[in-house]
Amino acid sequence: MNYTRFITAKSAARKPYSIRVMYEKLDKAPKSVISLATGIPNPNMFPFKTAVITTENGKALQFDEELMKKALQYSQSAGIPELLSWLKQLQVKLHNPPTIHYAPSQGQMDICVTCGSQEGLCKLQPLGCNMINVSSDEHGIIPDSLREILSKWKPEDSKDPEKNSPKFLYTVPNGNNPSGNSLTAERKREIYELARKYDFLIIEDDPYYFMQFNKPWAPTFLSLDVDGRVIRADSFSKVLSSGLRVGFITGPKPLIERIVLHIQVSTLNTSTFSQLLVSQLLHQWGEEGFLTYIDRVIDFYRKQRDALLAAADKWLSGLAEWQVPTAGMFLWVKIKGIHDVRKLIEEKAVKNEIFMLPGYGFYMDSSAPCPYFRASFSSASPEQMDMAFQRLAQLIEESL
Repeated sequence: MNYTRFITAKSAARKPYSIRVMYEKLDKAPKSVISLATGIPNPNMFPFKTAVITTENGKALQFDEELMKKALQYSQSAGIPELLSWLKQLQVKLHNPPTIHYAPSQGQMDICVTCGSQEGLCKLQPLGCNMINVSSDEHGIIPDSLREILSKWKPEDSKDPEKNSPKFLYTVPNGNNPSGNSLTAERKREIYELARKYDFLIIEDDPYYFMQFNKPWAPTFLSLDVDGRVIRADSFSKVLSSGLRVGFITGPKPLIERIVLHIQVSTLNTSTFSQLLVSQLLHQWGEEGFLTYIDRVIDFYRKQRDALLAAADKWLSGLAEWQVPTAGMFLWVKIKGIHDVRKLIEEKAVKNEIFMLPGYGFYMDSSAPCPYFRASFSSASPEQMDMAFQRLAQLIEESL
């Protein structure tokens, strides 16, 4: 597949950063090599010498002096090798992508470690993207809506830069923030075939993949990818730690290389300490241990979701409507009879000591009237959820 049209002029102009290339050569060099080339600080001057981090099962992750030196030092822009290797095997186990081959000489797909999840319209808007909204419902993107939008172009237009045909589809396929909806397997297959027909990429940003409440899970776009047109973003932010800022991206090798070159001149590398902490934990658990832990995470958030749904049924029935989220941590609620809930949620609710997120912030045009708000069930107790919706119901009735 020719990826030239998916790479901007700015990205194409990037070359490997010579200092980072030198660091990576030094990492692979024999211990006998004498280096006067790099500008890395001397780790003997770091004040942190050792650490013991105890996990919830009582086991310890030991950072001896040598590992601590490594954890506090610069590392490869693509990610530390031991974490990359573990994640590659996990991707194969979970998604079994048909085109994924990791031998460097023949691989079509590659992977790199990034800082947390990419999720969000707010990250794309400042980049000057020409964005087109695709309609969705409780089952995610509606393929017919996408098909209608694409009908403005001919499939062969993708080969003509002047036609300005779409270059990628961005989607959060599971537990979409804010709606909580998830794409079905059938819709993913329809969308993927449209991507093949009109030759665009699919950015599968999936931070809630490990928070799906119903099994079996629908196949991912990556698992359907036979052309190398899917870029998949995963995150540990929702299930291990948001503060560690560790996520990972899988996709076509030529495009992952562009991401790594960007990292070289921006963050240099994702926090080495965070990567090693995650890597040590994952290697201690093993793949099955990690998936057992994920089952516990899912069970917790399912109970939280059910508690919020119970509160909604109790207090908001007749006043609002919503769909049951199948993943994630959000309930997307439409208040009946109120054209725009901005004042209700931002002023009246706040005065009554309840905080929700008004929905206009998720619209492409944030000035448009919006009857929706987003409620999170991640942290509040069932008692707090019940009280919040009781107060909200009273405010809605007063506003009607």
